[in-house]
Amino acid sequence: MIENIISDFKPITLAEMSSVKLMNRTDTKFVTTLPLLQRLLEMARSDYFAQEIDGERNMLYDTTYFDTRDFGMYREHQCGHTNRQKLRFRTYVSSHLQFMEIKTKNNHGRTKKKRIEVTDMDLTDETKRDFIAHHLHYGVDMLIPHMHNYFRRITLVNNAKTERLTIDTELHFHNVQTGEDKDMGPLVIVELKRDGLVFSPVLEMLRQLRIHPHGFSKYCMGAAMTNDTLPIHNFKPKLSDVNRILTFNK
Repeated sequence: MIENIISDFKPITLAEMSSVKLMNRTDTKFVTTLPLLQRLLEMARSDYFAQEIDGERNMLYDTTYFDTRDFGMYREHQCGHTNRQKLRFRTYVSSHLQFMEIKTKNNHGRTKKKRIEVTDMDLTDETKRDFIAHHLHYGVDMLIPHMHNYFRRITLVNNAKTERLTIDTELHFHNVQTGEDKDMGPLVIVELKRDGLVFSPVLEMLRQLRIHPHGFSKYCMGAAMTNDTLPIHNFKPKLSDVNRILTFNK
């Protein structure tokens, strides 16, 4: 049913989306379920384009997160530190592209993303090492892979081309260090990405559906759910919300 609804959206290509990169932006996340997503998409049809690549609109993404051996990035997020960072390798399966990306969230709630195109995750490569040295607060020799996830993503762009709305479904986690897996089933993560506080047509739709802002870091939530040695004190409310959604929708 989701596929049928997004097929009715006007298409937008990667080239046409070039003006909506939003590399310095505010992000607002929402957590919901597939039935509510269906209603949201039906409401949003006339206000948004759907990104299309080679006729596909529900793309497969494959991501590996690196962290220090003692989970420095995870712990900073769990403790609520500002100016926190994440390092990931993301493969856009449909477009056959892979990037190494560093995301930095500052104390004003803005997210900056730096990235370079790569062909592997080898951190002995000088180009990657130089990039990390310039943009990451952690030394490259401290880093190891921790968390792998894959999911499908629908990307919508509003008619004014001032925001992107990403919708992630079929999320699955694999912990590289513990070997544990977690399938998130009917969980849906919606993220509104816009430059500042420009008008967003989807916010009223989300309000009508009673879908409220809800932080969800794929790296941190995945790590917390697949490694029982990690501290989770500040994540407990979010984990409880997620578990309630998964239990109710079994």
